[in-house]
Amino acid sequence: MTSTESGSDEMVAAVLDVLPNGRSDDDRPQHQKEPLAYVLDIDEFYIYELTLADDDDISFGDRIDLTEFTRVNEAGFDDLPSSARSELEYAVEEIVDADEQRFVDFYNDAQPITLRLHQLNLLPGIGKKLRNSILDERKRKPFESFDDLEERVSGLHKPREVLVERILEELREDDLKYRLFVRRSEQGGE
Repeated sequence: MTSTESGSDEMVAAVLDVLPNGRSDDDRPQHQKEPLAYVLDIDEFYIYELTLADDDDISFGDRIDLTEFTRVNEAGFDDLPSSARSELEYAVEEIVDADEQRFVDFYNDAQPITLRLHQLNLLPGIGKKLRNSILDERKRKPFESFDDLEERVSGLHKPREVLVERILEELREDDLKYRLFVRRSEQGGE
């Protein structure tokens, strides 16, 4: 179980899509299909499929506590219906915006993975030169915001969007060797 920024035992997730009539690819008769929802955990960026009870009142965009649901299954990007896929980027952006310091601290705290590879190098567009600029600047003083990062590190444009892009890549690709934000699937992968 993870904890949210409030420190409780909730597992908060953003609702990506609600399918009141179940999956369209489910061949069972309509009366046998259960309503479903697809959600994104805000701590570990993991995708879940919830089987809803008839009295569950959730809708797209809601924040919910996963511990309140009894039938929660892991899902992957490929399991998402197209409507949930189209909302994924917006949900990730909202999560990053809502907890900016957590993601700025990634830039403050990122460490080497191997002698030749640093966590910062896994971010899109960050090579050796930009990585070294970030490391030099954070030694002087920790970054306080994305704006602070952008102002102090020449060549680092849109540090928020760089993280969002990496998170989306980790959500879409099961076979990435290194993950920074998204927990590896327990269904597949390593």
